[in-house]
Amino acid sequence: MNTIDDTSRKVQPALLRVSRVFSAPRETVFKAWSSADHIKRWFCPNGYSVPDATVEMRVGGRFEVCMRSPEGVDHWTKGKFTEVVAPDRLAIDHYVIDPCGGGPLFSAITQVKFSTAEGGTRMDVEQTYTVADPGQAEPMLKGAPEGWRQTLDKLEAEVARMQEHGARSVVHGAFHLERTYDATADEVYKALSDEAAKGRWFFGPHGWRLLERAMDFRVGGRERVKGGFEGGVTTTFDAIYHDIVPRERIVYTYEMHLDERKISVSLATLQIKPDGERRTKLLVDEQGAFLDGYDDAGARERGTGDLLDKLGASLKS
Repeated sequence: MNTIDDTSRKVQPALLRVSRVFSAPRETVFKAWSSADHIKRWFCPNGYSVPDATVEMRVGGRFEVCMRSPEGVDHWTKGKFTEVVAPDRLAIDHYVIDPCGGGPLFSAITQVKFSTAEGGTRMDVEQTYTVADPGQAEPMLKGAPEGWRQTLDKLEAEVARMQEHGARSVVHGAFHLERTYDATADEVYKALSDEAAKGRWFFGPHGWRLLERAMDFRVGGRERVKGGFEGGVTTTFDAIYHDIVPRERIVYTYEMHLDERKISVSLATLQIKPDGERRTKLLVDEQGAFLDGYDDAGARERGTGDLLDKLGASLKS
């Protein structure tokens, strides 16, 4: 079976370039790439559908899309984001899998740039390919320009939908996470309750920089962490502490903002449980209302998991 790593079969087809101008701000067009909810509505040519997708819009985050043909055949593309600079550009390194059960047919690097244009936003897509099996991949690549044209027609409709009445919606979700750390309950509690200690792990993903941090750790106290990306988009975490049992339990509510838009309201419960002489288990439960399609429980769970891993690294250091 030939795979994408079979260098003796690799072929480098011509670079593909497509462009489109959308009657919408850059932030809106960029956002249409940012979640599975949006991708499912437009990331396929005519006659196809997207029944399943995973989109983690951060460097290293997954980009996995299943395009189902009119005959019911599933075509998977799987990869990850290699660059995310909102709302200026993004890049995805991915590969297309043989729907008949073989290995990857070809890999692609998709680079997308968003620039201000007369009437709205110009989006430029460049796609480079490396082919493992020319015989099977050639028909797909030959049809890529027309496929992209049809796909961008759908993206245009999705952008229009997003702008109509603000595309208001609310989705509710919940998740539970656990981590066990080689640290005492006192050390874990300090990492959660001390502003300087929390600052060593509670921060955004790659490309994010801190703009503001304040923490008043007491019942009724507030915490605020604000940061931004190179493209100018800011994120703000605003929390209120409702219940604190030292070294045992912390309960708080928080809002997340993207620029000035509120994107979620959540209730979080953190439980600290000793697990041996120098081990501690941290249990995290969250329930959230995710607003207007900007986030969902799955994406928030993955983001919270990344933060808990950073917490573990800070405890080791």
